[in-house]
Amino acid sequence: MALVAGGTRGAGRGIAVQLGAAGATVYVTGRTSGSERSEMDRPETIEETAALVDAAGGRGIAVRVDHLVPDQVSALVARISGEQGALHILVNDIWGAGIEWNRSVWESSLDTGLRTLRLAVDTHAITSHFALPLLIETPGGLVVEMTDGTDEYNAANYRVSFFYDLAKAAVNRMAFALGHELAPYGSTAVALTPGWLRSEAMLQAHGVTEATWREAIAHTPHFAISESPAYVGRAVAALARDPEVARWNGRSLSSGQLARVYGFTDTDGSRPDAWRYLTEVQDRGLPADVTGYR
Repeated sequence: MALVAGGTRGAGRGIAVQLGAAGATVYVTGRTSGSERSEMDRPETIEETAALVDAAGGRGIAVRVDHLVPDQVSALVARISGEQGALHILVNDIWGAGIEWNRSVWESSLDTGLRTLRLAVDTHAITSHFALPLLIETPGGLVVEMTDGTDEYNAANYRVSFFYDLAKAAVNRMAFALGHELAPYGSTAVALTPGWLRSEAMLQAHGVTEATWREAIAHTPHFAISESPAYVGRAVAALARDPEVARWNGRSLSSGQLARVYGFTDTDGSRPDAWRYLTEVQDRGLPADVTGYR
């Protein structure tokens, strides 16, 4: 029994589908349904994700939830408890925030910045507050805090803007704190980052599809290291299957790192290791060359 909070699109959708492929029942939540869109104003819906979970072999259940509203989250967890009696996996992938790129704290819109923190931080805390009492009823539970960047990379690199940097650092720290709180109950918390994710929005921005993504390399050479949402989804599925998953408790992990450990691949059979590539190639200003990195 899994809850993918923020499963409308991107990494959340990829994770929900791969958990479905592993046979899970997955509650998929988000603010964009067939009848109403979030402020992101994108076409992907939670119902589409749930249908993809079904097609992968699992059972998808779409529930429209605004994770900033405690009563909605409380009702969601009560429903899961009533319908399933247990929760084994919680994935906090809630985001849905606008990003102001390369702006200092004084140049940023304060309203936008504070909204970013609410959507990226408060939602995770609210969801964990209500969901974890159910999760710890069954030993072996797994909590995955989705972020952008490993602890090591984010500690050494300024990430986009003051508010974005702060949000991503906070989520990594959440996994550390939750790891301490969950360990006595036999449960595990990790922070997990994909690499350069080929989300729906990213593909649209580059004018390509998942089938034609390599065409974008002509104008964005480092896009060659990018990965599909299925890749990080397979990382979560691998963690969920691991009887020794507690070895990762409180740790910051990446899809590429876990692919080396568990042996899964992206949909094209490769194993992109984006964060090592960023550090050793892209950030050093070297020409794009993914040899040895995927």
